[in-house]
Amino acid sequence: MASKFYKTALSNGLTILGEANEANVSAAIGFFVKTGARDETDLESGVSHFLEHMLFKGTPTRSAIDINLELGNLGAQANAFTSEESTVYYSAIIPENFRAMQELLSDMMRPLLDPEEFAMEKKVILEEIALYQDRPHFYLFENAFKDYFGQHPAGNSVLGSHESVSALSRDVMKSYFDRRYSPSNIVLAATGNFSWESFVSDAERLCGGWENFSVLRDTPRYAGKSGKRNILRKNLSHSHAVLITSGACAQDPERYPLSLLANILGDSSGSRLYWALIDKGLADSASVDNDERDGTGCFSTYVSTSPERLDEVLSIARSVLASPLDFSEADLERAKSKIVSRIVLDGELPMGRLMALGMEWSYRRESTPLSVIVERVQNVTRGDIEIALKRFPLNEWSEYRLLPE
Repeated sequence: MASKFYKTALSNGLTILGEANEANVSAAIGFFVKTGARDETDLESGVSHFLEHMLFKGTPTRSAIDINLELGNLGAQANAFTSEESTVYYSAIIPENFRAMQELLSDMMRPLLDPEEFAMEKKVILEEIALYQDRPHFYLFENAFKDYFGQHPAGNSVLGSHESVSALSRDVMKSYFDRRYSPSNIVLAATGNFSWESFVSDAERLCGGWENFSVLRDTPRYAGKSGKRNILRKNLSHSHAVLITSGACAQDPERYPLSLLANILGDSSGSRLYWALIDKGLADSASVDNDERDGTGCFSTYVSTSPERLDEVLSIARSVLASPLDFSEADLERAKSKIVSRIVLDGELPMGRLMALGMEWSYRRESTPLSVIVERVQNVTRGDIEIALKRFPLNEWSEYRLLPE
């Protein structure tokens, strides 16, 4: 049975999207808030992610324990995440508990921000920051993006630093919430087996009273830069490096050709870097990614190897990147097959479609059926990749190395 797409908006600006399919045996629901690290000031660094945690810590009508117990009683697979550009609260649920889940999530979107819960959760966030700082891959990318993007907000840290989060106050968080969580800056989406009419009616009852206000985000394209920087760290057994250059943004038509090229160059199996580095035992990890962001983007290549082999591995990686069109039609078709398989497998479940639906609307204000996305990937030609490379030539890289101290 084909899915039916619906869209409407409440008078306060809250966009409501639905992709209903009675053949599904589950449903998914989520709020997509267009706010993240790039929308923070220096004094607010880390507040988007901290606030995400606080939405599970109580509302004017529910305590943190109430929320936790209710999620358990509903059997919900609920969670949230924060990125540089979005904060998303979501749940997979059986159809008979859909309305109760919608009521709970809607209530959570108006948090109490209790001072005692704020103080306790700050300790959790600081532990999380320390945990991630111990991960070489995360540490490298956070520092590399911060340096690469410079003053452009796309390089802001999602977690913030120990110092910035320690200095955050409950009032600063409340001010950020009051500035960013406007209904016109939020998308409420649902997928799978649910009633569209009840969904909209309940949204009006639960969210219709939220006050609307204007929310802005500047989305200048970052021009990119080239250079080299070494980052030293104790207790590393391996060396890591990332090369970054300009890539397609979330609104660029070149995002499809560049995503296929990234797969050809650096997928985890059968890619050019796989055969040049992994298969030969020169590196334990090598990957390429086109990182599409709001209004800007970057193309990155990551490698991990022993310290004594890093120069050799980077030399080989750069030689592969210097000839991006050195691939066969079979390579292109293989990349299409991998990407289409991932899109279809992710989109087969309501949760997968929920993420695609909400994120696409947040970035492009459109909804593309799964079949059309698959068709766009399958229609990419070598000529499309050549055109994309004229705009994004992948020839001026910033290189960041994480080395043992």
